[in-house]
Amino acid sequence: MVLNFDAGGLNGISGFLHNSNNWLTAFVIFLLLMAMYNAVELAVMVLVSFRRFRGLYFWSLLLSALLGVIPYSVGFMLKFFTLVTPWVSCSILTIGWWTMVTGQAVVLYSRLHLVLRSSRRLKQVLYMIMINAVFLHIPTTVLTFGSNFRDDSIDFVLGYNIMEKIEITGFSLQEAIISGLYLYETYKLLHISRKNKAHRRIQYQIIAINIFIIVMDLSLLILEYASQYSIQICLKAAVYSVKLKLEFAVLGQLVDFIRNKASGYHHEQSQGSEIAMGSTNMSMAGSRKRYAGQDAGLPSTRADDPHFYGQTTTSVMPNEGENSSEERLNLPSGIIMTKTEFSATVNHKRGDSEDQCTY
Repeated sequence: MVLNFDAGGLNGISGFLHNSNNWLTAFVIFLLLMAMYNAVELAVMVLVSFRRFRGLYFWSLLLSALLGVIPYSVGFMLKFFTLVTPWVSCSILTIGWWTMVTGQAVVLYSRLHLVLRSSRRLKQVLYMIMINAVFLHIPTTVLTFGSNFRDDSIDFVLGYNIMEKIEITGFSLQEAIISGLYLYETYKLLHISRKNKAHRRIQYQIIAINIFIIVMDLSLLILEYASQYSIQICLKAAVYSVKLKLEFAVLGQLVDFIRNKASGYHHEQSQGSEIAMGSTNMSMAGSRKRYAGQDAGLPSTRADDPHFYGQTTTSVMPNEGENSSEERLNLPSGIIMTKTEFSATVNHKRGDSEDQCTY
């Protein structure tokens, strides 16, 4: 017979949620329902926003919501409040937990290339996600099933109580590292750009949302180390659903910023080339209409990112001969307003001049 615990720190790890406090029970159900609602809403937003249903960003968002948050919440509702066999409830919540936690990290990773130009650092982040998935998910999963199936499950419950603290600490550090990279690289990117109000607003939004995400992770850590398992485990579902929605918003803002920044840079470069050549009358409005096709702020523009459909990228760089404060950026071609390049070659041979323009 699986051991039952009184209301307290270990309550809910094994078997039902044994609690006489109706308010706490209602609060737990509310958190799980809110998480499922947020996941469904996010899935609808993703399906409506994306023009093409493919790519790492698209699938990580969609699967984290539909196969992550929802099964995780449903599994704990079955485990806490129904008589369904533990094989069913634990299997459902475990699938949801794996997809929700690691899937959310993949969502952040899938857009990290927008601000982080080091391929070596990007690989390190990917390896970190893979290693944590193996060494944190697998032991916790074994202890979860052992806590709910063994007659002498007290040892598994105590082991799970320790492993849960290690696991949530590890995943929180992982997310803090990725969010820290976003904050640092975005600050550098904004620092070298023109300091107008739009850029500052985006900077504040990115910083605020990333700080809020870290604070939510800290709240889960505090509840875990306070041994409030039932509250922490249900709040985790709500927190991850909110984080996914915030990341969908802030990463879209980041794409818009880089796209507009690249557009402004190309605009400056094209103006200089027009003056130098004296024969080019191409307007930037026409270029935007020809190459972009949509406004930068539309969700379909953000979602339709060719970086995740192929390996083609476009380098945006200043003239090599100038000591410019602009850094060389390796940006996905799908987020650049115009890919027009201007080059002029003047060759003087035997009194003849040859002008060559490449578009």
